[in-house]
This record gives sequence, structure tokens and C-alpha cells, in this order.
Amino acid sequence: MRDAAIALHRYGLGGKGDAAPPSDPKRWLADQLAQYDPRPPAIAAQPQSRVVVDMLRDRRELQRDKKQAEMKPGGGDDQLDVTKLMELQKQVRDVYVQAVGARTDLALTTSTPFAERLVHFWANHFAISVDKIVTTGLAGSFEFEAIRPHVMGKFGAMLGAVERHPAMLLYLDQAQSIGPGSPIALRAARRAKEIGLNENLAREILELHTLGVRSGYSQGDVTELARAMTGWTVGGLARQRYLQGPGPGFWFAGIIHEPGSRKLLGKTYSQSGEAQAQAMLNDLAVHPATARHVATKLARHFAGDDPPPALVARLEQAFLSSGGDLPTLYRVLIAAPEVWDGKPKFRSPWEWAIAILRATGVKRLPGASAAGAFQQLGQPIWKPGSPAGYDDTTPSWAGPDALYRRVEVAQRIAQRTAPSIDARQLAARLFPGALSQSTSDALARAESGEQALALLLSSPEMMRR
Repeated sequence: MRDAAIALHRYGLGGKGDAAPPSDPKRWLADQLAQYDPRPPAIAAQPQSRVVVDMLRDRRELQRDKKQAEMKPGGGDDQLDVTKLMELQKQVRDVYVQAVGARTDLALTTSTPFAERLVHFWANHFAISVDKIVTTGLAGSFEFEAIRPHVMGKFGAMLGAVERHPAMLLYLDQAQSIGPGSPIALRAARRAKEIGLNENLAREILELHTLGVRSGYSQGDVTELARAMTGWTVGGLARQRYLQGPGPGFWFAGIIHEPGSRKLLGKTYSQSGEAQAQAMLNDLAVHPATARHVATKLARHFAGDDPPPALVARLEQAFLSSGGDLPTLYRVLIAAPEVWDGKPKFRSPWEWAIAILRATGVKRLPGASAAGAFQQLGQPIWKPGSPAGYDDTTPSWAGPDALYRRVEVAQRIAQRTAPSIDARQLAARLFPGALSQSTSDALARAESGEQALALLLSSPEMMRR
């Protein structure tokens, strides 16, 4: 029975109060790999990135028109301009809130919680942050378009989709990177105007998305990858006509691409145009250092803060032998004794909140409520603040203040739901064979059903997975 609790919590998103634990935990997990739906109705209903890029274009054009009007005699209608701008910004914010709601509701109701955990893992691996207005409205579509369709595919396919998505191109300033030897840069140089290369995305691809830190790449490799990626931009946003592209979304603009062969990690890439950077990504996707980096992060997520070396080695080998086939790695995780027998992993605020809501039968949380709740808990959705994503170790989430906030939330939920829930029965269903004697005793001594439920929701078993 203990294995059922591990499957529910360590692999999944927490048990449901109205569902029996799985009788065959490993089969239950493996079946989810085939049952996973990359585009369920809640996700399919969300605006696509093309729609948001159009919103961002309208916002940019409005700002440009306002500036031009202010330069004319008499100026413009400031109030009208400000009102329109605020309306557009609200539209972008609303898209974000709706996406947060869709993501949360899916996590609460999904029948494939292991697969959904993997979605959340990869979205954090390829993290963007809604610190910029241009990424606020695109964060949801980034996860829904670039991550979800590839969770059961090859790592290389996900990598390619991620680096081409407007959210990533705008977040890390790739959309405005111009090759210093490109036709546009040479033309600007004749006018003594300096425009040029941006290395942000290239650096994060090597450091975070593929090889990992201290894996042997150099600053020269960063620069070469950045030069190869010039021309990868977002159509429909640029002020310049030559960068508008055929429509909103990814577009390769050859006029800003750095010509010539490039050398990355000792290999020469003579491809021209868009294909040059893509060839580099293809090789990075199956590089041994990438295999090691991905294996270490997966082992840390599922088997504890200190990744077991033997599990890392098996995941690494599975990655290399399969060409980065992700379900192959997931099957290694399902079979791993280091996960089934390992120490519990402390839950992040997202993991804990989803677990207690699933436990108490909550099936829907309005987007605004979800956004506010996770902000309060210290882990706002899609806002890690850096391309490194949210940390996946206990010290980041186990501070006294963070724990106090969780207890407060647990008490509020208990107040609303306690009359319909027997905490003792719920505990047995959520943690079969895994409930500690101390927690069991605390529930038995509780003075009321509300107190018992609050104790369960803030118990060590619920705080960890």
C-alpha cells in the first residue's frame, strides 16, 4: 500500500479524496504515458500565441502613434491614448489569468497526474518569466504550444519548439539580435548607427537548456551560437518593414542573419540561413553533456535533492541510447528503486497547493484566485524571475514564513470544507500504508472535524511527496 502513496504523491500530483488509490501503482503510472492528452479542452480553448502577438503589435503601434502625435503642434488626445493602452494591457493580463486558471483546473482534475507533473517539470526547465509585458500574455501559450505537444516525444523536438516560440524569443531578446555582418548591420554602420548581436538566448541554451554549467563550452561557443541564431525573430512586432514577416509568430529574417560558417564545440556548421542554428540545436539535443544535465535534473526532481548517482547514470544512458526519447526516460523513473525507496521530497508551493485542493475535492479555481493564491504562497505561476526557473530543492521552500503561510491556507480550506470531509478517512485514502503514527495520533486527538482537516493538510505527509 505504501507504493500507492508514493505513486500518488511522488510521481503524481496528490490523491483525490473521492478516488481509490491505484491497485497496481507502476502499471497506473506507465499507462499514463499513452493516455496523456496534450491538448485537452481547457487548453485548446486558450488564445494561441498568434493572437497575443497581434495584441502586442497593437500596443506597440499605439505607443508609436502616441509619441508621434505628441511631437505635433497641439499634441494628441492623451486621455484617449492612455485609455486604449490600458485596455490593451488589461487584455494581455486577462490572457495570462485565463491561462493560469486553465493550467490549475487541469492539474486538479486530470486523470494522468504523472504526465501533468512532467509538463510542469519541462516548463520549469525551459523557464520564461512574466516580468515583461511581452511575456505576460505569452506564458500560457508557451507551455501549451511548445511544451505539452512534445512531453511524450523526443527532447530535440521540444528544444526546437521552445527556442522558436515567440515567448522565448522575446523573453531573452533574441528577436532583436542582429548579425554584425548582416546586410542590415552593414547598412546601419554606414550611417554610424550601432546595432548588433544579443547573446542572451544562446547563453541560456547552453547553460540551462542543454549542456549545463561547467560542461566544457566557452564564451566563443556562446557567441557562435548567437551568430547562427540571428534572423530567428518574431514576425508582426517589429517597427521596421523588413522585419514584419508574413504574420505573427516565428519568422526567419535572412536580412539580419550573420553570414558564413560557424564553429560550435569544435564542429563547423556551413549551413546557410535558418538551417544553421537548427543543425546546432539538433546536435546539442543529443550531446552527452545534455544527457547528463537532463538526467541529473530528473533524478533530483523525483528521487531527492541529492540525485542518486546510479539513477543519474541509468537515465543518462537511456537518453543517449534512445536519442533523447523522453518516454524511455520516464519508464526508467517508474522502475527506479531510488524513487520508490528514497527519502521524501519537500513540495514546492505549487505542488502542495494542488495536492491539498485535489484532496479536498476542489475541481475548479478561477484564474484570478489561482494567480493570487500562488503569489501569496511565494511561487507565482510562470514568474520565477530568471531563466533558471524555480529551484527544486528543499531550502528554497521550507522557510518559517513560507510554512506559516501554508498553515494559514490549510486552515481557511478546512473552514470551508470540513463539514463534508472526515479527515481520518481521507488520510487513510491519501496515504495508504504511509501515514505516520504521530500524524494519526494528532488526527485522533483533534477537537473538531475542522481542526483535524487543517492538521492533515499541513501535516508532514502533505508537505512532502
